Amino acid sequence: MNISPTSPSKSPLQCEALTLVAAFLDHIRVECGLAELTCSAYQRDLTHFTTFLDDTDCHSFAELTTEHIEGFLRYSRKRGLASSSTARSLAAVRMFCRYLVLQDITKRDPSVIIDSPRKWNRLPTVLNDESVRILLDTPDPACDKHAIRDRAILTALYATGMRASEVVGLQLTDINTELDIIRVLGKGSRERIVPLAAGALREIERYVNEYRPLLLRDKETNVLFLSRTGRRLMREDVYRIVVKYVQRSALKGKISPHTLRHSFATELLKGGADLRSVQEMLGHADISTTQIYTHVDAARLKAIHKQFHPRG
Repeated sequence: MNISPTSPSKSPLQCEALTLVAAFLDHIRVECGLAELTCSAYQRDLTHFTTFLDDTDCHSFAELTTEHIEGFLRYSRKRGLASSSTARSLAAVRMFCRYLVLQDITKRDPSVIIDSPRKWNRLPTVLNDESVRILLDTPDPACDKHAIRDRAILTALYATGMRASEVVGLQLTDINTELDIIRVLGKGSRERIVPLAAGALREIERYVNEYRPLLLRDKETNVLFLSRTGRRLMREDVYRIVVKYVQRSALKGKISPHTLRHSFATELLKGGADLRSVQEMLGHADISTTQIYTHVDAARLKAIHKQFHPRG
């Protein structure tokens, strides 16, 4: 049953939030061009934010203060949210505050002086060459009927640094076999071109020629990677595929599709790629996000120095 904004079970702030947050989400989706996944994440963050505000002295967004937002960040940390999740929550609140100013709900932006929590309080997990080889070799057609597709997905993740959401969004026409490149539609509908190594291209072509027609059956779709029913895979499906083969290969640690993205970027920098090129291939809007991988490589060098230098 739908609850109307005037329902007595909701506070005045919650009633106001129903209208304003919905309008804000339309604004960032249409006017700002943010991706649907980002909009969904911001919606969840703002739901937590307005729920928190219900237990404060804030009864309207016109009364929102910097102290309210700082209290929400402390509350988020107490909930055990990672600093990256807290930073995203603050980003959602900041955009919402700017929208409130734009709509004359409040005269000033109460979030403007708040420092963002550090997005990286630990270095991302990366796989070494041997671990990557083991993982990519694990899908076996003799053991799993989806192995050809799954191996193509794993190889594409590592060879291009794509996000799981970008992999499931690929179309057949995004693969250019003549130029060995792939067109990727990233966050905010930003398009980028990433080189595709010969080995990865072979795995994708094998999947397209040998196994995709079996999944397609009598359907018609331009989607590259299909489920067993011939439909587009979901981002969660890619995560499950990675975890399945991590467990089968007996690799240690928490490994996800994003681990392969981290490994892709780290290997590029180890090989001498410049930071701007890595930023472009990853689709980062801000180079500061890419800079974490310089710290990863520095950590690797320190470990080598400590292991092999007599004064390490």
